[in-house]
Amino acid sequence: MLNFTVGPVMCSDEVCAVGGEQVPYFRTPEFSNTMFENEQLMLKFAKAPEGSKAVFMTNSSTGSMEAIVMNCFDETDSVLVIDGGSFGHRFVELCEIHDVPHTVLQLSHGQKLTKEQLFEYDEQGFTGLLVNIDETSTGVLYDSEMIGEFCKKNNIFYVCDCVSAFLADPFDMAQCGADVMITGSQKVLACPPGISIIVLAPGAVERVKNAKVKSMYFNLADALKNMERGQTPFTPAVGILRQINKRLKEIDAAGGADAEIARVAAQAEDFRQKIKVLPFEFVSESPANGVTPVHPINADAYEIFTELKDNYGIWICPNGGDMKNTVFRVGHIGHLTHADNTTLIDALKDMQKRGML
Repeated sequence: MLNFTVGPVMCSDEVCAVGGEQVPYFRTPEFSNTMFENEQLMLKFAKAPEGSKAVFMTNSSTGSMEAIVMNCFDETDSVLVIDGGSFGHRFVELCEIHDVPHTVLQLSHGQKLTKEQLFEYDEQGFTGLLVNIDETSTGVLYDSEMIGEFCKKNNIFYVCDCVSAFLADPFDMAQCGADVMITGSQKVLACPPGISIIVLAPGAVERVKNAKVKSMYFNLADALKNMERGQTPFTPAVGILRQINKRLKEIDAAGGADAEIARVAAQAEDFRQKIKVLPFEFVSESPANGVTPVHPINADAYEIFTELKDNYGIWICPNGGDMKNTVFRVGHIGHLTHADNTTLIDALKDMQKRGML
């Protein structure tokens, strides 16, 4: 299998090997040391401000999105949500579920967010902003520093879902002023799904500690308290946390966050150049490094996904909803090479020869 989806992605042999080991008992000093290492490297790679903390949640990243909405906002807030695709809309749905007053800044699929559009909402009393920095469904990258400028000017609590952007696109938590960053184990961290990581700047730490959240599992104050001893409140996905430790050390040894971002960017550029000979169009006005959304001019996007999976052993990422038949996505994260890009392009060329494109 050759996997070009946006999660789960291809893992290195070393990360896979950790996954094949027996899972140890975790209420031990040894596992606590692993968790402290994980936190230290996550804060380093996120370029988090001094005094930041990280918590490791055993759930998908949607669980962490919901935890942040529950722990950081309530009915007294007024939240601006950037909705440019299915993941931005997920924040809208979470605000609706938890009765958080909100306004939606609606963008069409593939549309970038401009400063002029954002500042139409200037000085309107917003207390929070929720954004998916890489709207994974359309591959659009939003400008985290421009949004941070808006949030700073308006004294807004700034939440960045960086699930697909972390270590794929430049992101400096301290520089852009983000209060919260969320990511997941199955993206650039290239581990199995099951762990989501929340990085909290000092202001967010205090906000969480003072929250009156009605939840046991999603109580982030409890997660922070347990992380002081390198533990989690409940049984975590121990094996995946050990794989994350291996992967974070891999990234650190290879040059850190900036080197990994450059590697993903080069992988994306190589693919985008190679696919230009085929009858496809790019979708995004402001493409993220981690994924390329592609519109087939003469073919059905979902049929291309199915054909590659069933007859070539290659996985690309289908879309859902009204983009199911018009857009597929090719990921550039995980253990992939330029030679793998060539393998995918050659398969698409073969499909073209067979009259399928």
